[in-house]
Amino acid sequence: MANQPRQNLTGIKKTAWAWALGTFFGAGLMRPGPGTYGSVAAVLLWFGCAHAFHPTHLALWTAAAAIAATLIGIPAATIVARESGREDPGHVVIDEVAGQWFALIAIPADWKHAALALLLFRLFDITKPPPVRQLERLHAGTGIMLDDVAAGLIALALGHLALLWF
Repeated sequence: MANQPRQNLTGIKKTAWAWALGTFFGAGLMRPGPGTYGSVAAVLLWFGCAHAFHPTHLALWTAAAAIAATLIGIPAATIVARESGREDPGHVVIDEVAGQWFALIAIPADWKHAALALLLFRLFDITKPPPVRQLERLHAGTGIMLDDVAAGLIALALGHLALLWF
């Protein structure tokens, strides 16, 4: 019965694991701009790992973490959206975490490149250029997650192009 939603004091039933991951351990509950808090949390975690891993291993870890966050984020986002009664609740930020990690794959582990990846990802996440906007229309957690994955991949491509000039 561990997967059963629990009713809290507000009367909203919450599935604990989905809310923990969906809000990225509470980052999505911060205001204003929960998506930015989710992205910053992802960058800080990545930056911390950058000092523990060889650059090649960091790139592999980042790619694996981005894929894992996406795969786990789809059901988590679906559950939190359903339990919130909203199609794409702002407090779900696991999508920003996954997208941000995609944007950080094989980026040099310094604050300038991390900031560039953060700015590019947030730009594409907020403006939602094609095909990002179209992916947002997919059903439930799939749409919540994949638009940010696409924004992260665009930021990754442009970030690596920028490496040619930096």
